[in-house]
Amino acid sequence: MSDAKNIQYLQKLRSLLLMEYEAEKEDFRLQSEKMPLARKVRRGICWHPVSVGRSYYNSLNQLVVEIHNGSEALDESDEDPDTAFEYGKPIQFFAIKADGQPAYFNWTSTISYVDGRRMVATVPSSGQVMQLQQTPDLGVQLYFDETSYKTMLHALDEAIGSKKGRMSDLRAVFSGDQEARKLTISSVSMPWLNDSQQQAVLEVLRAKDVAVVHGPPGTGKTTTLVEAICETLHRETQVLVCAQSNTAVDWIAEKLVDHGVSVLRIGNPSRVNDKMLSFTYERQFESHPDYPELWSIRKAIRQIRDSRQGSSDSRHQKLARLRERAAELEMRISHALFAETRVVACTLVGAANKIMVGQKFSTLFIDEAAQALEPACWIAIRRAGRVILAGDHQQLPPTIKSYDAMQQGLGRTLMQRIVESQPDSVTLLTMQYRMNEAIMRFPSEWFYEGRLTSHPSVGHRSVIDYDQPIVWVESDEPELFVGESHGRINKAEADLLLLHLEGYINKVGKERFLEDRLDVGIISPYRVQTQYLRQQIRQRPFFKPFRNAITVQTVDGFQGQERDLILISLVRSNEHGQIGFLSDLRRMNVAMTRARMKLIIFGNSKTLSHYAFYRKLIEYIQSL
Repeated sequence: MSDAKNIQYLQKLRSLLLMEYEAEKEDFRLQSEKMPLARKVRRGICWHPVSVGRSYYNSLNQLVVEIHNGSEALDESDEDPDTAFEYGKPIQFFAIKADGQPAYFNWTSTISYVDGRRMVATVPSSGQVMQLQQTPDLGVQLYFDETSYKTMLHALDEAIGSKKGRMSDLRAVFSGDQEARKLTISSVSMPWLNDSQQQAVLEVLRAKDVAVVHGPPGTGKTTTLVEAICETLHRETQVLVCAQSNTAVDWIAEKLVDHGVSVLRIGNPSRVNDKMLSFTYERQFESHPDYPELWSIRKAIRQIRDSRQGSSDSRHQKLARLRERAAELEMRISHALFAETRVVACTLVGAANKIMVGQKFSTLFIDEAAQALEPACWIAIRRAGRVILAGDHQQLPPTIKSYDAMQQGLGRTLMQRIVESQPDSVTLLTMQYRMNEAIMRFPSEWFYEGRLTSHPSVGHRSVIDYDQPIVWVESDEPELFVGESHGRINKAEADLLLLHLEGYINKVGKERFLEDRLDVGIISPYRVQTQYLRQQIRQRPFFKPFRNAITVQTVDGFQGQERDLILISLVRSNEHGQIGFLSDLRRMNVAMTRARMKLIIFGNSKTLSHYAFYRKLIEYIQSL
């Protein structure tokens, strides 16, 4: 592919990103205008009612206000209990009018911290704080995230416009137009890693341009990545570690902290954790010895600005001197924080944070790279000399709202491109430590060329002796369509699943099930099916002692998790052999590979056997 074609590819990617931007904007508009308030609350995209707590200036000199969620619906929600509110996302406040409809305020805010039912959000000025305090029946909901799109578009523009230098080199490497170069280094011995993990670390150290750590389920991808980062830090002063989501950044950052690595976390963690909070830029900024002086100067600036005493000229002169000193202190503190850390960790979009201006890194590590849109990756790539990607493109892809954009290639990730264009830069981790060998074998054959093996410690483990590790349960009742926003439901299949779960718990023994702390995951690709299952578990007396051990989620909600026993409800059952997004087999790979010891799949074989994957899966299970 010539450089002109590389640029054409990125230009097409830019146009697809604009399509996705418009689709998500329209989706947000419909969500705001059409979706009932109670449903928004259950979906986790809205809090209502809320109360306003104290307001103050944070260490970054932003005026923030505390918001408390007073909704009672959360405790009884039939929907996914996860909240969509997290650090960095824009929000909009509203008041409920006499007719029961929300009236949105004409300004937006940004979340700086979320902890359960408490949120801290930036506000433009004290006038807006008063507006919130004086508004009865107040609510808040997520707002369309325009900033992320603007940041991705800007990064693509830089990648397209780069004539020479590192960005244009990497552009050519990613397309395969230029061979990925390798350094000559001696082997490293890490006996605590298996052979494929050691090879992956070695390839990371050898890479001069790019390397990919391909980590199938349960193969210790995070362990390998942490070791690769630590080994890199023996050779480099500092690295940048990014991921698509705050949750993924938190996970890798926490593992690095456990290894004794100093981490500077840009942005706040998605899970409230005092250990990780202490590593955030904001906490470290206010812990710096120069911060008290800076705080005093900022307070003086606000007092002079609000005061009408003295001449206008003298006030301007005082303000100018104080602002100059404040800027000097801010720069000194920021420089010290970056100078003292070995790892800077943030989301891909967070790499564009103004705090990061001027920061460059020899190596960029992108975790969960298979879930990140390529334009988002370019945000961080602008700061790096070489790029290391880790993930699994056979698991969940990026979430894309525009069907047309997805069909035309927006869903093709940078990791996929590199796997195809630079196969010698890819190391597959082959030893898995999660699943019984019988559960692992089918995904291994279908997705990983049969190259996975089970570690002896897990290959034959089971909940009870002589248990069948993977079972297919035939479901005959037809699915029901419950509207575009709800998808499909199959109540008969859900009831069948719960009957089997009850029977299996009895077979294991109720007391032993609780004593051994066995855990259960119930997965369905359809949200409304998970809602029904969750509701039934809550209502049926049998499950009361086991509720804390049972998690019900969509496939997306289970990414990265594992359970002793997994039950999957496929829902689809119709005369036409239509299976919707069950045809994205990566979702089934994720669902099946969550199970450690037992996997039970519920589905209609007549409907699903129209597709080779499901036909072969059923044949495989029957052959065991």
